Amino acid sequence: MTISVTAPSVPAASGATDQMADTWRRQTSLRRFYTALGVALLLVAMFASMWFADEANAGHFFDRLPHILDFLSWLVPKDWNDVWRALFDIASPHDTGTQEFNFPLGRVYVWGGFYVPEYFELMLTTVNVALVSTFIGFVFAVPFSFIAARNLTPHPVLRLVVKRFMELLRAFPEIVIAGLFAAIVSIGPVAAIIAIGLHSIGALGKLFYEINENIDMRAEEGLRAVGANWFERVRFAGLPQVLPNFMSYTLLRIEINVRISTIMGAVGGGGIGEELKLSISRGFGAKTLALVLLLFTTIFIVDQFSAWLRRKLVGEQAFLMGA
Repeated sequence: MTISVTAPSVPAASGATDQMADTWRRQTSLRRFYTALGVALLLVAMFASMWFADEANAGHFFDRLPHILDFLSWLVPKDWNDVWRALFDIASPHDTGTQEFNFPLGRVYVWGGFYVPEYFELMLTTVNVALVSTFIGFVFAVPFSFIAARNLTPHPVLRLVVKRFMELLRAFPEIVIAGLFAAIVSIGPVAAIIAIGLHSIGALGKLFYEINENIDMRAEEGLRAVGANWFERVRFAGLPQVLPNFMSYTLLRIEINVRISTIMGAVGGGGIGEELKLSISRGFGAKTLALVLLLFTTIFIVDQFSAWLRRKLVGEQAFLMGA
């Protein structure tokens, strides 16, 4: 018996390939057309909105645009040494009795003649607001994250309620929340702590429960097999796996909250932000530069320290390429 194999027709295969190529080219051209059309419409809408805003602005934004850096001339001090004097509350030889050069009046005396410079004390308040609010966020975000994790909480209603609650907390900017609580507890660091703390619960909670949903469940299954309850499974199977990443995200949140605390201070939340706003608005060059220098230095130190601590907690291998 002879078995014959018929090879496919070469022209037929070539025709199918050409048809597929033509279809791909048409789809690619169509996608490019829609992309170009979308970008064009976006640019038209952007320029139209900018034109409308310029016409509605009494100062005419585009007319004043060349003068956007004029305010820098207000911040150039007559004597650059006044920047250091303002930073450390040292009397200035240029003092005329005005608030621009009243550097020694802000001293915070601790013991006898020893004092803490005013701006250092305000910066400490700002950092304390960030630390306390981050601590509040961490304490509440950890249990919420385990409840919201799909692989650890089988009850869908409870999981849904916790997720929606955390979404609500991070849906509103901190300034809005602070404004609400300022009417209750008055303006100051307390309102800022509450606002940043609530937002941190929602932000950290989302990051944490996404980590929880990717843990190795074999340890949890082993504890379940020997009769461990939910709290024991979370404590001994889940938490040890995720705690280094929890701490890493918490340290990152501290960096963010230091910046947010500064902004909150500018709207009445206390700390260095309020003094910075007043100095800029009054054109006090030496004071403004001293505050900016202190703020930059503090944020740099916090960033470097948190990066170092994250490496110690998570391990150097987590920061290597391909790890």
